[in-house]
Amino acid sequence: MSTQVLIYIFVGLSFALYIGIAIWSRAGSTKEFYVAGGGVSPMVNGMATAADWMSAASFLSMAGLIAFLGYDASVYLMGWTGGYVLLALLLAPYLRKFGQFTVPDFIGTRYYSKTARVVAVICLIFISFTYIAGQMRGVGIVFSRFLDVDITMGVIMGMGIVFIYSVLGGMKGITYTQVAQYCVLIMAYLVPAFFLSFMLTGNPIPQLGLGSEVNDGSGLYVLQKMDMVLTDLGFTAYTAGTKSTIDVFCITMALMVGTAGLPHVIVRFFTVPKASDARKSAGWALLFIALLYTTAPAVGAFARLNFVETVNETAYAEAPEWFTNWESNDLIAWHDKNGDGVMQYRAGNAFEGTPTFVEGTGPSGERLVSNAPVADSENEVYVDRDIMVLANPEIGNLPGWVIALVAAGGLAAALSTAAGLLLVISSSVSHDLLKSTFRPDISEKGELLAARLAATAAIVVAGYLGIYPPGWVAEVVAFAFGLAAASLFPVIFMGIFTKFMNREGAIAGMVSGLVFTFAYIFYFKLWNPTMNVADNWLLGISPEGIGVIGMLINFGVAIAVAKMTAQTPLEVRRLVDSIRVPRGAGEAHAH
Repeated sequence: MSTQVLIYIFVGLSFALYIGIAIWSRAGSTKEFYVAGGGVSPMVNGMATAADWMSAASFLSMAGLIAFLGYDASVYLMGWTGGYVLLALLLAPYLRKFGQFTVPDFIGTRYYSKTARVVAVICLIFISFTYIAGQMRGVGIVFSRFLDVDITMGVIMGMGIVFIYSVLGGMKGITYTQVAQYCVLIMAYLVPAFFLSFMLTGNPIPQLGLGSEVNDGSGLYVLQKMDMVLTDLGFTAYTAGTKSTIDVFCITMALMVGTAGLPHVIVRFFTVPKASDARKSAGWALLFIALLYTTAPAVGAFARLNFVETVNETAYAEAPEWFTNWESNDLIAWHDKNGDGVMQYRAGNAFEGTPTFVEGTGPSGERLVSNAPVADSENEVYVDRDIMVLANPEIGNLPGWVIALVAAGGLAAALSTAAGLLLVISSSVSHDLLKSTFRPDISEKGELLAARLAATAAIVVAGYLGIYPPGWVAEVVAFAFGLAAASLFPVIFMGIFTKFMNREGAIAGMVSGLVFTFAYIFYFKLWNPTMNVADNWLLGISPEGIGVIGMLINFGVAIAVAKMTAQTPLEVRRLVDSIRVPRGAGEAHAH
């Protein structure tokens, strides 16, 4: 059976499973739509949380970043896993005990203010759409490569699948669909890693294989060989760091507190029966997440090593099939600068900017690229970092069923997070803006209809951003984490652990942290990217880490304003006390 047929079978069966689950678990009430009825078991919720957490960024991009950045990419591992621990220990159980449906619900009630609720909704929608654009683009790329359709059609197909199980099933459908998606994506991630680890080192466990000797008779360990191979080609050593200590600290911290403030993950802890179950599900989720995150460094290292050995000094006429496959999808490019017909992979850029392909054949048989090649660089090969996990089985010449499994896994990762984000957007519009702010008299049936209409509109917008991504979509991932760190995290944290923080302080803090962080990232990433170098950064902190300063501004402004304005009402102070009282932790908020 051909690889292409296997891909159709694997992807088709996984989609049939997701749609079947959505129909079986169709939401019939707002509580089922928003929080799956609040009766999900801790282990099931932990698995669904892990799928929600591990987006296309974790499945596709993280190993690609590790493959090409080496040691510097450790900030993503530390930040994203540390953020989850922060969320699980500091926020999730208390938010669950509070008993509301959404993050803006908590902020609006805790700070007794519709304005605070609306500001939180604006932050949340901006963060969610930033995130979801990348997910839909990832879906389009996977469809394009593996199902032989163009990216636009791939995005539309993904929109259709997400529409069925998020609009029909709500959180109830999404929860059980995400359990299935976790099983698919973790198998798709681990199976190729086992194969590649065994092929390169003789040890099938990738976490151990990364620290083992390469079985090529050289006597070198994997990381030693990586350093030697890359430095010979002019790259920085794989195990060497190039970022300053303060920037590493700030990026890690921004990712931690930003991730802890991401609303689509927080809402998962409202689906369990009681606060103690929120803690248990957090523990399960950490275990399920660790399976992928501890494997990612090995996957990245194996992918880079295989890539270099397969591509460098290989005649283009004899290039492996996987190279021409990805080249036809505009994600790898080669330009024969010296006219020898051999691909030279070196440090430096092969082209000016991201290659744009044109029709026709180059002088050495390669696809023509409209971008001018960089004349003073010896590098002739461009590769999109995001393809490394998807291309890994092909580069390693693994069986067709493994390639098919990875295709299904990539789609599962992107779709699971997209669905969670869409639900957050729809519940913010229907519950927080309509029911809690502008239309408090709306019926439950009307609210459920509004939620479904909002989810449908969100899918259309997300699909548009996936089909016609602004040129800066890849760059604004920093927006999601920076804005969550600077806007939502401080007010959630102070709402739980302080009684003095009032509505004036919370609103002033959110707005000031949001404006500063937005302005800093916008200036360096979009307005004046040529200035985006360490010498021009505030205190040497990159745009990816500036959310930490935004967070500190939020805390400082909020505390100062709270000290100068009216005291928090007595009933709100009692509410804060009740959130942290251990006794009766299983009860929903009834104060």
